Amino acid sequence: MADVKAIIAKRVAMELKDGDLVNLGIGLPTLVANYVPEGIDVTFQSENGFIGMGNAPEPGAEIENLVNAGGQPSTVLPGAAFFDSAMSFAIIRGGHLDCTVLGALQVDEKGNLANWMIPGKKVPGMGGAMDLVTGAKKVIVAMTHTAKGSIKILEECTLPLTAKGQVDLIITEMGVMEVTDKGLVLKEIHPDLSVEDVQTATSAKLIIAPDLKTMCL
Repeated sequence: MADVKAIIAKRVAMELKDGDLVNLGIGLPTLVANYVPEGIDVTFQSENGFIGMGNAPEPGAEIENLVNAGGQPSTVLPGAAFFDSAMSFAIIRGGHLDCTVLGALQVDEKGNLANWMIPGKKVPGMGGAMDLVTGAKKVIVAMTHTAKGSIKILEECTLPLTAKGQVDLIITEMGVMEVTDKGLVLKEIHPDLSVEDVQTATSAKLIIAPDLKTMCL
């Protein structure tokens, strides 16, 4: 399989619509900015205090104090604006985000999300994830389907929850799953995989969409 992270980021970018204001979580989600389809004008917000985030800078072109929420070097586009955390979270909590894209340690068939406490490791806290998933109009989980063989898409999360019932869409390298009242609907699948392959890597029982499509890679 080709670069797993690129597959996921490219597919997530296809969900973004012209005019959207989007927050990208740290890690894999930041790659989404590199794959926005031509002709689609999307504005990215970084929760540490600016709107108008661009792609990662070329090596050697980094600006020391211009970083995204994960501390990685970033760029800004014409018209970008910088502000304090109070304004940043007023945007998030005020329901102004059209979409947020973030990773997960676990997600379940009810749309519950666990993405902040790693067992056995010291972590600083959940950051802005709780605010983001309850404030954004659409929540997309972008993650690898499993982690070192450990299943991440479950019937019910076992780690402490970040939020309950807030996830709308799960996109992995194996497929695209929509959270519905009846459970997880597998809407798209990687062309090299079978439904059985995806189900084997998923604890939650998948509902197969009658018009199951092949993922565009």
